[in-house]
Amino acid sequence: MSSVAGTRFRHLTRAARRHIPTIPASSKEQLRHHILNLIRSTMMENQEFFKPRDVNGLKKIPPYWYPYTTMTKQRWIGRELLEVVSTEFRDRSMEYYRYALESGVTTVNGKVAHPKTILRDGDRIENVVHRHEPPVTSTPVKILLHDKDRQFIVVDKPGSIPVHASGRYFRNSLNEILVNDFGFEKVYTVNRLDRLTSGLMIIPLNVERARQITSEFTAGTVRKEYISRVKGRFPSEKVICEEPMLTVDRQMGLNIVHPEGKSAKTVFDIIHYDENTDSSVVRCRPFTGRSHQIRVHLQFLGYPIANDPVYSELKIWGKNVGKGGIEVTPSEEREAPAPPEHLQEMVDGQGNPELLKPIGNGEVSIDSDTKRLPRETGEDIGMGSPVPLSKEAVGVITRLRNMKDEDEDWGRWRDVVFRVKGKLNPGNIVIKPPPPSNRRKRGGRAELVSTPYQAESTLPSGIATPEGVTPAEVANPQVFTHGTEIPRPGTSEGAPTLEPIPPTGPQITLEEAMKQAAEMEPAFDTMDKIESEHLYCPDCYLPLHSDPNPEKLYIFLHAIKYTTSLGEFSTEMPAWAAKDWTWDRS
Repeated sequence: MSSVAGTRFRHLTRAARRHIPTIPASSKEQLRHHILNLIRSTMMENQEFFKPRDVNGLKKIPPYWYPYTTMTKQRWIGRELLEVVSTEFRDRSMEYYRYALESGVTTVNGKVAHPKTILRDGDRIENVVHRHEPPVTSTPVKILLHDKDRQFIVVDKPGSIPVHASGRYFRNSLNEILVNDFGFEKVYTVNRLDRLTSGLMIIPLNVERARQITSEFTAGTVRKEYISRVKGRFPSEKVICEEPMLTVDRQMGLNIVHPEGKSAKTVFDIIHYDENTDSSVVRCRPFTGRSHQIRVHLQFLGYPIANDPVYSELKIWGKNVGKGGIEVTPSEEREAPAPPEHLQEMVDGQGNPELLKPIGNGEVSIDSDTKRLPRETGEDIGMGSPVPLSKEAVGVITRLRNMKDEDEDWGRWRDVVFRVKGKLNPGNIVIKPPPPSNRRKRGGRAELVSTPYQAESTLPSGIATPEGVTPAEVANPQVFTHGTEIPRPGTSEGAPTLEPIPPTGPQITLEEAMKQAAEMEPAFDTMDKIESEHLYCPDCYLPLHSDPNPEKLYIFLHAIKYTTSLGEFSTEMPAWAAKDWTWDRS
């Protein structure tokens, strides 16, 4: 840790002895954050983002504050907000999600929400997040054809780039790349490829062409051809797989062969076998369009895609790797999330960040009868499944989740830095109050209102300073204290204000949190190559994990040919399909 950081830590330790509940950043650090937030908010108002940077074969997007809105989904109705957030997302710990909601970054129908806010039908949820987009390959998207007369384009999408903005991806999605980098006003991605899959896509540029192509995909008249490289020697004769498929975990996007699934059909033919790598290059022709269809059918046949991080992984499926399917007899067995062995000592000393400690009168109290949320007990596994899960399916999902955590350096188990910081808040960025219910749009991006840093006594028109609160505190939400009702700067007169937030206690003591936080340092530039696991984002305190190997960002599955009423289109064979091609199999 740097000498400056060490000095700051010693200062914080002295403050802890005076029992200060939260530790605001220094005035210099606060000013720095406000300046950066002002720059970010100005750029966001113009709907511009920082330019991406190529770093060792990766395309990286600088983190940015992003407002997101959605309407309450049917499966959320009647549930507490913290329960919904923690079961839909797993990037951060349970404790972190509670902390974020208590920081006031989420509103429901324009009013600041709390962890226990009950969601109702028709509610509009607005959330401001500090978006850390995962890096994607620096291999560019290729436009193979732009038919201006018939209003469509044909593109070759690299593996690792998702088609639509979802989860942590936005600017690094194909839709946004085509709009922002290629200048298309609007694109209609009526069919899609998995994020890890590369290859051909036909993308209409107007509504009429989109309807036409959609109807062809729906009717099954589009002929599709893929190339894959699989483990083992594939049979020399044609192989037809017609096993039904079912999505059993929405978070992980996991699909299995299941008798209650949707019908699916894929035809496979071997192209060549490479003895050196014991792998085969196979032609795949899907006649239906189920999610992960080719990957799951190849796994069922016993020839999974050679570098598939999910469907060919022994640590997830066991020695048979899902060949012939898995047991589907329903089971009620579930287990609470468990820390990895190398972090068990940390959890024993400070508590499990995946188990919320009940709070009473501002003090931490333990009540064995307190009802745990589904994420804490493991009951969230299978909540989104259309059928009851078997014991084997639960085990597969659990191991898949643990492997993802491992790939990301167990970041959610090291969520500690935020515990010694101020409240999570994008500074002067606030969400504009929503329109009347009859004019609300479903989902999409919220409108932002930004206000410059106000170090003096001036406040926006219509906002009065609450008794005992200085104008500077109003302009700096990061130093707000729990239980204080403070208007949001930049909102118009009569707009909703921050509501009182019930006081809560920490999972661990301030001294314990600071001791662990002392091992972490803020990243000087998150766009640099990240190699240390002891860095965190200085804006949202996200523990940063090492940059991935570009070769691990795609799988050996490529859409090579589509035949539609618009014509027949194809790409070149991918490099990995060449005879005697080798790759890093570590």
